[in-house]
Amino acid sequence: MLPSTVDPTYSRLRHAGGALAHSLSADAWRRSLDVRSADAVVAPAVRVGLAILVVLIGGGLLGQTHLAGFAALGALSSAFGRHEPYRRLAAKSGCAGAGVAAYVALGAAVGAAGMPMWAEIVLLAVAAGVAFWLLAAFRIIGPGAVILIFAAAGAAGFADTAADIGVAVAAAATGAVIGWVIVMAPALYHPHGPARVAVARALAAVSALENSGESAVAPARAAIAKAREVVALGPRHPHTHELLALLDAAEAVVDGGSHDTVRARRDDFARFESELRKVRRDIEVPRVDAADAALPDRPEGFLRTGVRDLRDRAIVIGAGRVMLASLLAGWIALAAGLQHPLWATMGAMAALQGANYRQTVQRGIQRLLGNVAGALLAAILIAAALGYWPLVVVIVALQTVAELYATRNYALTSIAVTATALLVIGLGEPIGPDIALSRIGDTLIGVVVGVVVAALTIARGDHHHLPARS
Repeated sequence: MLPSTVDPTYSRLRHAGGALAHSLSADAWRRSLDVRSADAVVAPAVRVGLAILVVLIGGGLLGQTHLAGFAALGALSSAFGRHEPYRRLAAKSGCAGAGVAAYVALGAAVGAAGMPMWAEIVLLAVAAGVAFWLLAAFRIIGPGAVILIFAAAGAAGFADTAADIGVAVAAAATGAVIGWVIVMAPALYHPHGPARVAVARALAAVSALENSGESAVAPARAAIAKAREVVALGPRHPHTHELLALLDAAEAVVDGGSHDTVRARRDDFARFESELRKVRRDIEVPRVDAADAALPDRPEGFLRTGVRDLRDRAIVIGAGRVMLASLLAGWIALAAGLQHPLWATMGAMAALQGANYRQTVQRGIQRLLGNVAGALLAAILIAAALGYWPLVVVIVALQTVAELYATRNYALTSIAVTATALLVIGLGEPIGPDIALSRIGDTLIGVVVGVVVAALTIARGDHHHLPARS
């Protein structure tokens, strides 16, 4: 009798060993370099860049360049919830901004208290788990919990006194408010934009059935369901029924289950998708009678569902894994004598934001590659000694690029994010190009620890990383 049939521990270890082997496979590294086809939604990325530009200009004009980085982190809360209807975006973006300010306060308090580094690592590892838990439960999608820990780590290095806590939090809160105003501004002149874009994304997902076949069915259904939710949460307007009619047509195509069905509606869907993405009040979509498409009920509020999901077993386990990996990575980096062990903490938690083990490995590889390239780019820019205002231009450009590629390839996003993070640190304190080496070393430790923890705690039913059987 095989050991795996009588010894569950053996079976789990073998499963974990196979998972670790996958992280070193050529297929895993090759897939990490794939650039996905994704929505080219430029406006949200531009708004994030604009929010950061405004706060950095304000910091420079007020002579508060040492606080501009905290304001920029607050403004980055505008990157959360980019595809939500404005009713929900207002709440989620506000929560993200409050979270950044709260984590700046936590980090600054730790720094002012003069805690030893090992204790800082413990505290921020717990904070990392809590951040993951809350963002996952309330489904606040965006840059992720790593932004909150980056804010806390930066504040810990900045604050020496109680007064420093107040100014750092004020800067982050100011940035968050500015980011919220900018991200919500389109609601005044184009309040139906999110509903139209959601329907356009659903039509694009259904059109993908022609080339991708069965593998695109689940994403198409998810996109249709999401679009219905966004329409339900948006304001009623003359095109609401038309949007719902388009979703009914899209659902009928998915239910049709054949390439011929998709091909028959492809041209119509492409034309309607193009119309829906236009930022104007009058668009050409099919006209229907009000009775033909019943208005959906408003979905349950995200706060209520979030409170319920705080008890979700998968989310709680995920938070525990983030906490454990963050703690181990930070302590290993500290024992290795690296200058910024909290960056290892961030590397571990960033890798563990994947939905399954295959995505965890993919994000880990992409973060490692992106951090190496981004750190080298930052080292070149730091060595060039550009000065504050040229750095503002570079930071805004890099952050906008990061937002544009966020859904296409995390490695490309990580290049821009890493360079931006190091340059933002340089706004508040003098740094040299050697900081890039520390970033690479810490990230390597964080990614390795994150992947190992993910492999050792992999769910028995997680086989996404295994080759598909014919």
